[in-house]
Amino acid sequence: MDKVKRDVVRFLRKYQMDHLDVDFEKNVDVFLEEMKRGLAGRKSSLEMIPTYIGVEADVPTNKRVIVADAGGTNFRVATVYFDDQKKPVIENLRLFKMPGVERELSKDEFFKIMAGYFRDVAGAAQNVGFCFSYAVEMLPSKDGRLIRFSKEVKAPQVQGQLIGENLNRAIGAMGMSGDKHIVLLNDTVATLLAGCGYKNRAFSGYIGFILGTGTNCCYVESNANIKKQKNLDLTQCQIINTESGGFGRCHCGKIDVAFDKTTTNPGVHKLEKMISGAYLGPVFLCTVRKACDERLFSDVVAEGLARISALDTKEMNEFMQYPYGANLPAKICKNSNSDDVLKLYYIADRLTERAAKLTAINLSAMAVKSGKGTDPTRPVCVVAEGTTFYQMKTLKSRVEFYLKQYLENKRGVYTEIISVENATLIGAAIAGLTN
Repeated sequence: MDKVKRDVVRFLRKYQMDHLDVDFEKNVDVFLEEMKRGLAGRKSSLEMIPTYIGVEADVPTNKRVIVADAGGTNFRVATVYFDDQKKPVIENLRLFKMPGVERELSKDEFFKIMAGYFRDVAGAAQNVGFCFSYAVEMLPSKDGRLIRFSKEVKAPQVQGQLIGENLNRAIGAMGMSGDKHIVLLNDTVATLLAGCGYKNRAFSGYIGFILGTGTNCCYVESNANIKKQKNLDLTQCQIINTESGGFGRCHCGKIDVAFDKTTTNPGVHKLEKMISGAYLGPVFLCTVRKACDERLFSDVVAEGLARISALDTKEMNEFMQYPYGANLPAKICKNSNSDDVLKLYYIADRLTERAAKLTAINLSAMAVKSGKGTDPTRPVCVVAEGTTFYQMKTLKSRVEFYLKQYLENKRGVYTEIISVENATLIGAAIAGLTN
């Protein structure tokens, strides 16, 4: 077994694809440098988008707010209030199709359909917290101008439009209670705010983190450090949406570089392409193909692996969970010697370890930049969401290991990872009630 592992590590390190090739401290320092450049309005792979949303305001009790969550194929609408114990109560939850997914829509059609989704709750409250998880330029008014759609939404006329303003206009045109106070935010920001409503622990700071199909991170920054934005109250703080999946100065292996050229957006979202659910499986497949070229596997297994046209992260994870199961990689290795299974497993496992290390680098930079968490009784709360983070074999535990090893032991910064059920709806409610 030791020889098998050595062979795999030697192969991975030849192409700089192993977790040992990633210098943790160096990458954190570069991440922090990119964050500062982005805040200053200088060229950076991190957009560092101001949200104009703070975390200090107290959430009122027994006051309803309308919430909406648009970020994929589904569009959710509900009402939320916080009871006397500050626990969220979700009511009137309805699920709809995201406008523009099934067919292309004009601007008027898009907002009319969206406004119709609010019909049953429009009279319940004046404030709306709207989790809108697309690329948006946020404004001090808490409205946002759409930069572009993703996730197969087809409504090109909406690009450049103010989401809240147009939604308000469409609600009013349908004879409902219009002129709502709409607070726009994305899913990462909503996730962070959901942690602010988690009253079981005392926290000194908050990080919102998503690692699912894609990845992103946000944290709370002092306005005094946001040099690119004028006329801010320098005594206050706000949430910064870092768009951390775009981090472009992280360590990349040779196979990462080759894989990037095959994607629809080469040269961007480099970190995301090494750790997120949309890419981890395909990177694993590219690595395995290169290993076949290097004759790491027996001929019969190499031939079988070469015939795999696509492999997603779910299939990669199933192989790691059940290396002798019914999944495709396991079936290919079924009639070979055990070394082939072991080699394939080591590749998957060490790429997962690398993803965990890079994730911890991302979170470490956020925690250090926040300036919080130096008191272990009041750690930084990392509100984490996403199927890749929670379901990928051993990923979460390895992230926690690296955070302990680096943040706690070397930097004296303490964190605690939590999950909040219905985080986007609860975070949207907090935003709508406090901004």
